[in-house]
Amino acid sequence: MTKQNIVVVGAGYAGVSATKHLAKKLKKEDVTITLIDRHSYHTMMTELHEVAGGRVEPEAIQYDLQRLFARQKNVDLVTDTVIGIDKEKKIVKTKLGAYPFDQLILGMGGEPNDFGTPGVKENGFTLWSFEDSVKIRKHIEKTVEKAALEPDEKLRKAMLTFVVCGSGLTGIEMIGELVDWKDRLAKDYKLDANEITLMVVEAMPTILNMLDRNDAAKAERYLNKKNVELLLNAPIVEVAPDHIKLKDGREVPTHTLIWTAGVKGTTDAADFGLETARGQRLVANEYMQAKGYEEQNIYIIGDLVYYEEFPNTPTPQIVQAAEQTGHTAAANIVASIKGGEKHKFKGNYQGFMVSVGAKWGVANLFDKIHLSGFLAIIMKHIVNLKYFFDIRSGYYMFQYMMHEFFHIKDDRNVTRGHSSRYGNVLWSVPLRIFYGLVWLVEASKKMIGNGEVLKPSTWFGEGSWFTGNSVFPWTWEYNVADVASGASAAGDATTAASGAGATTGEAATQAAHFGLSYAYGEEPMAVLDKSPDWFNSIMQVIMPNNDVAMFFQKFMVFFEIALALALIAGLFTWLCSATTIVLVITFCISGMFYWVNIWFIFVAFALMNGSGRAIGLDRWVIPWLQKTVGNWWYGKPKARYGE
Repeated sequence: MTKQNIVVVGAGYAGVSATKHLAKKLKKEDVTITLIDRHSYHTMMTELHEVAGGRVEPEAIQYDLQRLFARQKNVDLVTDTVIGIDKEKKIVKTKLGAYPFDQLILGMGGEPNDFGTPGVKENGFTLWSFEDSVKIRKHIEKTVEKAALEPDEKLRKAMLTFVVCGSGLTGIEMIGELVDWKDRLAKDYKLDANEITLMVVEAMPTILNMLDRNDAAKAERYLNKKNVELLLNAPIVEVAPDHIKLKDGREVPTHTLIWTAGVKGTTDAADFGLETARGQRLVANEYMQAKGYEEQNIYIIGDLVYYEEFPNTPTPQIVQAAEQTGHTAAANIVASIKGGEKHKFKGNYQGFMVSVGAKWGVANLFDKIHLSGFLAIIMKHIVNLKYFFDIRSGYYMFQYMMHEFFHIKDDRNVTRGHSSRYGNVLWSVPLRIFYGLVWLVEASKKMIGNGEVLKPSTWFGEGSWFTGNSVFPWTWEYNVADVASGASAAGDATTAASGAGATTGEAATQAAHFGLSYAYGEEPMAVLDKSPDWFNSIMQVIMPNNDVAMFFQKFMVFFEIALALALIAGLFTWLCSATTIVLVITFCISGMFYWVNIWFIFVAFALMNGSGRAIGLDRWVIPWLQKTVGNWWYGKPKARYGE
């Protein structure tokens, strides 16, 4: 087979989905996949409202294409704007060059549809791109700042009235962010939050018309509770700089109109000479091939495609449809190259979710499961995390969790701020150092045994983990003699991390007492008297004889010393703390840990808050590692690709 050039135009949800599928399925074929987009990043369109509403920083929804495709060696990235297609010569023309293709996928997406309403372009704001979200955010901050100093009460009220046109998913999510942001804006600019008016204007008699009516009613009640004005049956007929005019003649004074009322195919594709349908969308068949150009191997995907799944019902312009159309086109290209049956598009829409701010939402899953409030927001996060899994980006999955759960201000997340890392980790430093010293002391006791000052020639004294047989309580054949003499392996063993020491004969006769702190004269109680049989079976495989057990025993001492020094120095603190939790749980199962020292686990959790970044090496080492490893694994991100 001759070399195949596949060109994908557009790095939206559909384009990324198609490119990922092609790169995976054709990695052993002689193909080059060229992904062209006007930006060097993929925008998470479903989170635009979070930037526009001041919840997350703009970079939180930008996913660099180099990081997404660094490991796909058959993918070339190009930052450019497509201006035309020579369908006969099979060439994609861009502002800066031209790219021949054997297979072409057009996934350039959509753009806001203002339905010709006067003044929207000049005086309104749309929410359909990264640039839109940043523009809205800056405008709102600037407008509130000016309003705070405006002496004219009527003018100030108009400036502090924020109107969203459209009550679909985007519109309701946008107004929800403004509900959450209102108090912070008021506080920063010394205003009464009640002076800020939030309004949704909808031409239809109901909101969220893609949802079940009961779910939509819940959202409406929530918005009413938050003092959001809902103007229904109220089409906007004109947008002026300082007001909007409704069809019934009413005027609403406002300096901010955010238009989310419709979507159409991008005008960038209008001159491509392909058949169009309503909303400027390009017509495709069930294989996502452009109508009339099946022989040229041109495919249409995402918001740009018009394919009627049912009579007069085209694929919806939502993320699920975008990904599925992208996958269908990619699968058919793979079939044409490798052989196999073609795939017809079949939509599989698993439900709808809408967040009304960061803490509350509604969800309709599979038309069977209806969620609201906390559970709906949790489900939305799960779906977003699944997206990163689907595109195989662990890096951005981690970044998403950080900016949604930990790097958040004003309690604007599903945990209501309880997971926010915006606190001074300096106060964890004494605990971290103390914790490291505990490990160091206990490891030293295991090394020197009874703890007496010994001569160098007898450094490993009685009870040392470096002499004799294994002290592990799950030892078998090589400890039979000790067991027969009445010595209890669990009782005689030095606890691995608790520092309880070997149990003396006198103490062994005492009854063990449960307690979470040591009481003088009492024998502490072990978490488990003996390790379970299943655990013994595992250990018997890992440590089949005394020599192997002694190796692990000595290794554990040095490991604990390394762990202690790392904690004291604040090096890899999160990893050390997580390791500690695993070790302590293992010691508990083995019967080598007392209840009085169970605090080890909870301190380890506390130190996972980034405590190594204050007076610790993590402050320098972790950023250096992130940069070095990131550049090695992903390559160096650039503002432009393909030059």
